[in-house]
Amino acid sequence: MANATSVSTHILDTSVGRPAAGVDVELAVRAAGGADWTPHATSATDADGRCKDLPALPGGTTEVRLRFATGPYLPHAFFPEVAVVFAVEPGEHYHVPLLLTPFGYSVYRGS
Repeated sequence: MANATSVSTHILDTSVGRPAAGVDVELAVRAAGGADWTPHATSATDADGRCKDLPALPGGTTEVRLRFATGPYLPHAFFPEVAVVFAVEPGEHYHVPLLLTPFGYSVYRGS
């Protein structure tokens, strides 16, 4: 049996050099061909800025969207929400860190 496709994430507030705790995260999935997004899981970052409880992705998933509700964490920030969409392959693990400041962010595929 092949390994499940999985996603994990964490947020680092680079303006203070610390993890961003208590940020709500929504994970949605869709299959090939421009299917509609399907909500799959919700979580919130822990004291270490990590979401450790995101479930494996359903079979047939080809794209994932992580939506970070950054506004409550940084109330006067330029980006009240960050949405990251990426392609996935079956059996792979995807770690997607978010580096956040009040006026910018960056993401990358981590390990």
